Order: sequence, then structure tokens, then C-alpha cells
Amino acid sequence: MYGVMNTVTGEWVPGVFSQIWKKCNDKKNKHTSWITCDGPVDAIWIENLNTVLDDNKILTLANAERIPMTDNTKMVFEVENLNNASPATVSRCGIVYVSESDLNWEPLIETWIKDRQETKVYCNPEEGVWLNDMIEKYFIKLDLFILLVKNFTYVMYSPPVLRIS
Repeated sequence: MYGVMNTVTGEWVPGVFSQIWKKCNDKKNKHTSWITCDGPVDAIWIENLNTVLDDNKILTLANAERIPMTDNTKMVFEVENLNNASPATVSRCGIVYVSESDLNWEPLIETWIKDRQETKVYCNPEEGVWLNDMIEKYFIKLDLFILLVKNFTYVMYSPPVLRIS
């Protein structure tokens, strides 16, 4: 993820994250860059970000290279849990928790329909009514998500809000 020393040639091979980090934190980059880390928290890779998350805001690589974070770079982590994160890492992050029961799929659909109607991008004025009727008929009356959970085996659990995407 960060990079590795090639044991044969002795050269540093940069990792995916360190390359993204360099590109986003290039002083020539005048745009705001968001780096999104999505997936399970592994103790090793998250601990290596502690120097980024503290006041130093510097990524320190195993080859002793230090890449400072610029003011126009932002980071966000979307994780299921913090079981493998140390208290030091957790204390360096602002945490927003949204439970599945608080944010289901309905508000997302309602907002999407409203946005389409307000912007009128390829949108018939009656589209919102049609979509709401369709959702009522096929999702709500059929209990679609209950039907899906009962009749399909999922490799990994995902809340209904993700199954609709």
C-alpha cells in the first residue's frame, strides 16, 4: 500500500497509496483533493497513517521519505467498525456514526427524486409521481428487501441502503 524495498535491486517501489498521496499533495496542485479510504480497518495500514492524522500531517514511508499534507488535501475513512484501530488512531479522527436504522434507502430515493425535479435535468414534471408509484408498488408492497434476504444468499452482509445502489 505504501511501498516496499525490492530485495533484488535494492530500489524502493512506491505503493498505490503513496503515489496517490504524492499526487494530491503536490504543491502545484491547486485543487482540493479528497482521499477516501473505504473498507475494513487493518491495524498495520491504519497505524502507518498516525503521523498523517496527528498535528504533523506528514506521511512517513519506510524508505525515510516524508511527504507533508497540504491544506487542500482532505481525508475521509468509510469503515464498518474500528475493532482493529488503536485508541491512538481513533483519538486522531473525527467520527460520524450513522446506524442502519437512521439512514435507510427511502431518504436517499426521496432526495434523488427531489434533486431531479429541482434541476429539471432530463426530467418530466410527472417523473416524481411515477417513481413514487413504482417504489410503492414494487418495493414497499412487495417487501422487496425482505424477499431478497429470504431468497438469496449474500457473500457479505450489506444494509438495504447499499443493496439499492
